[in-house]
Amino acid sequence: MSLDILTINYNNSDADRLFEKSLKNTGFAVIKDHPIDKDLIGEVYKEWENYFSSESKNDYMFDEVKQDGYFPYLTENAKGSTAKDLKEFYHIYEWGRKPHMIGAKTMFLYKELTNIASTLLSWIQKNSPENVSKLFSVPLKDMIYKSQYNLLRIIHYPPLSGNEELNSIRAAAHEDINLLTVLVAGSQPGLQVLDNNENWLDVTTDKNTIVINSGDMLNMASDNYYPSTTHRVINPDPHSNVSRYSMPLFLHPRDEVVLNENYTAGTYLQERLEEIGLK
Repeated sequence: MSLDILTINYNNSDADRLFEKSLKNTGFAVIKDHPIDKDLIGEVYKEWENYFSSESKNDYMFDEVKQDGYFPYLTENAKGSTAKDLKEFYHIYEWGRKPHMIGAKTMFLYKELTNIASTLLSWIQKNSPENVSKLFSVPLKDMIYKSQYNLLRIIHYPPLSGNEELNSIRAAAHEDINLLTVLVAGSQPGLQVLDNNENWLDVTTDKNTIVINSGDMLNMASDNYYPSTTHRVINPDPHSNVSRYSMPLFLHPRDEVVLNENYTAGTYLQERLEEIGLK
């Protein structure tokens, strides 16, 4: 059957139950009427648009060990794909480097998104069946407490030039590595989710929504109860060939947090970074 991704009012009394239901059934949920100021989101997008259009972006080249900083165009590929994604991006960690032209609003947004994420993790914990919640080595929101790896990735997908490698797209089909992803709606359409019938479905870009999806780490910690659903970002229609910006916050447990009998968060992260070409 097709995926039924629920759109949930953050303030509704049954928001926690509906959120967990949507995540269980689809790996995704859409949150509306959330407390983050839409003007703040717009201002952060504008600052980063200026950054990516500046030559000084190259002054902040990424650190291969720490993984903070600027990752140039055609750096990353999806797991199992040889074609590089058509994007450039910047990794923001609480402790990491920030470009001189980026003000305090980005870190304020980082903290706001992290706070919402902590609430969402508590919703999952509360509504998970007992046989699932007892699998978690620590409560979900405690997994990210004081984590050094909660990552805000600012992504720029430039307009297509026409010279791209055959079959390259903005973000090839993949699953997220982390526990939970909190995604401020992108500046343009393009995000798609793969349903159970192998059909690609568009995900909303309503400016007042946040898209949430579960990642590999939650899938592993729940023994496959919460799916890590495949998604991608497709290339624009030739008539709207403009830049697209996106700001996912990836929630990563502390390195020592046990996911299952085979992996801690740290060992799984290192394995996946190598697979996607960032290590």
